[in-house]
Amino acid sequence: MASFIILMGVSGSGKTVIGKALAPRINAEFIDGDNLHSQRNVDKMASGIPLTDADRLDWLQLIAKVGREHVAHGTTCIIACSALKKSYRNLLRTDNTTIRFVYLKGSFDLIHDRIAKRSHQYMPSSLLKSQFETLEEPLDDERDVLTVSIDQSIPEIVNEIAKADLIS
Repeated sequence: MASFIILMGVSGSGKTVIGKALAPRINAEFIDGDNLHSQRNVDKMASGIPLTDADRLDWLQLIAKVGREHVAHGTTCIIACSALKKSYRNLLRTDNTTIRFVYLKGSFDLIHDRIAKRSHQYMPSSLLKSQFETLEEPLDDERDVLTVSIDQSIPEIVNEIAKADLIS
């Protein structure tokens, strides 16, 4: 069976690192959602300007389309996408019945420390505060979301996700 898995969370939560480690473990293709942003969005973020809902709309629609196409072709894909608001997750759910979300949850201090130690092409650490302000953590009514604490090693996180049986 094929599934569409979104690794979600704020910048610095480990979406790309976990996605790259998880994909071979569950026989999936990993796609970094950052690579699907328009140049306009990249330029805006690189300037330290948070994206608006309107800025994110085309990006989210493209991610949803890519997920649908993978499932239609019988392949599982994992896409790293912040999916910070419930409305964003609902947009991604549209016509994606096999979608599953993995929320990589961590504290501001933990993630801030990680971001300070890395280099990102256009996501300065100054935008982390706005990401946490925008974040609407998934609640119990979002039954397609697995919450995983990032306060553990990468292999432990990958094991927890792999054991969750997210493939439809």
